[in-house]
Amino acid sequence: MDDTLKQKIIDTLRTIHDPEISVNIYDLGLIYSVQLDEENNAYIDMTLTSPSCPVGEMLVEQVNSSVKNLEETKDVYVNLVFEPPWDPNAMSEEVKLELGIL
Repeated sequence: MDDTLKQKIIDTLRTIHDPEISVNIYDLGLIYSVQLDEENNAYIDMTLTSPSCPVGEMLVEQVNSSVKNLEETKDVYVNLVFEPPWDPNAMSEEVKLELGIL
């Protein structure tokens, strides 16, 4: 796997913010995995803070279009999953501090 491209994808995901919490979706813990195949197709497993999240469809589309805009990626496949369910423990330490959870 191209670690440079994977890091670019992660950096791109950090530019997408959950509008309800105003924290980027990567550090919020909504991205479960980022995988690349030999042709630089990106496979992203992500979740939402709640299955009934009103901005869920918009976030999935933002992930898809933002990662697809990277010149190195060929295609993007976003898999929305709810197992395991998102939990506040998935947030980075920085986000927990920012939100006053720590």
